Amino acid sequence: MSRNERLAAGLVGCLTLLAIGWTGLLIPSLIRSIETTFDQTDAGIGLVYLIYALAYGAGSFGGGSLTERLGRRLVLGGAMLVHGLGIAGLGLAPTWAAFLVAAIAAGAGAGCLDGGANGLVLDVYREGRGRAMNLLHLSFSLGALAAPLTVGALVESGVAWQTVVVATGAVVSSLAIAYAIVPMPSGRRPADDADPRLRAGSERHGDRRLLAGPLLLLGIAISTYVASEVGVSSWLVRFLEPAPLTTATLALSLYWAGLAVGRLVSSAIADRFDHLRFTIVCTLAMGALVAVAVLAPSLSLSIAAFAAAGVASGPVFPMIVAIGGERYPERSAAVGGSLTGMAVIGSTVYPPTMGLLSVTVGLPVAMLGNSLLAIASVLALVAFGRATRLPPARA
Repeated sequence: MSRNERLAAGLVGCLTLLAIGWTGLLIPSLIRSIETTFDQTDAGIGLVYLIYALAYGAGSFGGGSLTERLGRRLVLGGAMLVHGLGIAGLGLAPTWAAFLVAAIAAGAGAGCLDGGANGLVLDVYREGRGRAMNLLHLSFSLGALAAPLTVGALVESGVAWQTVVVATGAVVSSLAIAYAIVPMPSGRRPADDADPRLRAGSERHGDRRLLAGPLLLLGIAISTYVASEVGVSSWLVRFLEPAPLTTATLALSLYWAGLAVGRLVSSAIADRFDHLRFTIVCTLAMGALVAVAVLAPSLSLSIAAFAAAGVASGPVFPMIVAIGGERYPERSAAVGGSLTGMAVIGSTVYPPTMGLLSVTVGLPVAMLGNSLLAIASVLALVAFGRATRLPPARA
């Protein structure tokens, strides 16, 4: 690919993550309005998070395999349409059951797009992956940063939340055009082209061996990290309920602003350090700062600590994907989809559970669990380092 073609394909990946960053923060930003409209409690919202996460995970795992068979244009262009229509359906849903169905479509499309965009950038940028992946996920952070501020301001000014959601779905659907016209690697994988470490010498087992060994440890690391990140993001507005909606959504935006800053800085410096050690330090700092934020004696200190936790956690997801891409450079679509799918497992298990914990032991206790999950991610990264003494495979 020429430099301009790589730039265009990378831009499509960035726009994709910008879109799903925005849509991923719609429900957390509108949690109070949604609960009121459908007469739901925190447990009901926890169910939405669970359903969305399950669909997201299915889209992530399935999207990678479909891309290797059908190509990126068809799979990711279709996923963009499915996601956009699902988001619009959230705003058009007349009942709670219809809202849940729309969440399934939105989640499946988003999961396929997340893993697909990661695989696309891993394919396009074979060198300097730390920088490329951090810039890609900076786009996600910018979308997630903008959503709470914009949505909170619109709803406070009197715009119906359903209007905001339907308009978002329409814009997202239009991005499918980019996958039809922009040159990019197809992502298809010939049947006889496989990394022997992934195939384990057996066509019969094929991709079922993809998450074996070291990549499984990376999957656990990214799963526990995302459980923590999404747990904070999904419940922060609810955790700060004594504060006005604009203040609570501002805190959520500051958290995502921190992630954006962390990824921007990391894009400039990450490739100067050992990627694994750099990621471990960031994850440790994230866990400590989340605990400080939850236990802080004042609202202002809590908000500041959540923002700092965002800065520390920003590089973690893109760096883990970069590490996976370095180890398995010929399986970018499958690695991107598999790691994203593993990430969604974390968001499937813990953030929805926080809704149940909120009505039993209290939301502060549930929020502290996010700090423990960050420590679990560190342990998995350390185990990965010990399991991989050989240098990563080269393209």
